[in-house]
Amino acid sequence: MKPSRAAKYYYLKFLRLQGDPHSLALGVSIGLFVGTTPTLPLHTALIIILAWPLRGNILAALIAATAISNPLTWLPQYYFSWRLGSWLLPGLLSWERIQTLLALFTSGAGFRQTLSLLKQLGLEATAVMLLGGVLMAIPVACGGYILSFKFFSTLRKKRLEKHILT
Repeated sequence: MKPSRAAKYYYLKFLRLQGDPHSLALGVSIGLFVGTTPTLPLHTALIIILAWPLRGNILAALIAATAISNPLTWLPQYYFSWRLGSWLLPGLLSWERIQTLLALFTSGAGFRQTLSLLKQLGLEATAVMLLGGVLMAIPVACGGYILSFKFFSTLRKKRLEKHILT
């Protein structure tokens, strides 16, 4: 799918979502948060674990996570997670170790292989990546909530006006 075609597809998916603007925006925010963190093999599970009890729209979360976490964005996300995490926790994760992880994700390895490599990288490497990823994800999720709440509120208002006029 071409990038412009994919963007249009996700935009149309967003337009068709039904629900309360807060629930939809919360879902988008959760999806952006999880999609920005370096937790690729666990995105769907984390989205459901977070969105369900917080009453965020799970479908909106899945769409947002897919839009922000895709083969075009993995490399920059993991790189900046590593840089930010290494800046805050210096010396715990070398560039060579992070290249091993990136090579696995781009090779199309299965879920078990990915978890096995994450175990090999160790707690220090996981802490560096998660800290950097979470710190990157917080402003993305907050901005995503604000923008999507305005988007869905405006969309709901237009739908109500259209319904009243017909």
